Amino acid sequence: MQQRETVILRRDCEGILVPSGDKIILRKGQEAIITQALGGSYTVIVMGNLARIDGKCADALGKEVEAAKKYKPSTRTAEEVDEQLIWEKLATCYDPEIPVNIVELGLIYDLKITPLKDDTGQQVDIKMTLTAPGCGMGPFIAEDARQKVLSVPGVVEASVQLVWEPQWNQNMMSEAARLKLGML
Repeated sequence: MQQRETVILRRDCEGILVPSGDKIILRKGQEAIITQALGGSYTVIVMGNLARIDGKCADALGKEVEAAKKYKPSTRTAEEVDEQLIWEKLATCYDPEIPVNIVELGLIYDLKITPLKDDTGQQVDIKMTLTAPGCGMGPFIAEDARQKVLSVPGVVEASVQLVWEPQWNQNMMSEAARLKLGML
């Protein structure tokens, strides 16, 4: 979504204040301006505050709630997990303030896939950073990434560790990200 859209909240819903990460309740009848709808969540301005609303609450904004994708337990062996699919899932995670995904921003520093000892699937361990160390949204972005990685068939465990070394800088972004943000 590129344009802002003004809506009236249809029901109370939970939001996360950006950038503090504090939980708030947005009330039915409040005006909200949708500034970003990416990766299954919404960024809105309500009463002068920026907040992230999870896609499961899209109906509060008058939007359709996307059906949660259910995956059958995998019968694949550990070697068969599709690493490209993991990267594709990570590319659906967005900082609520920046319309570029965390992969293109260069926030993913490391991704390791390890077969579980009982050969029931794989564990994915990710090291990622944020554009700003004090961002209160870090745990929410990391959990979003973890949940999306867990939706990949064959992945049964996932962890996302926030790291600060090396410190992120704009040179870590892809050329496409810099272009989208007007930095080229």
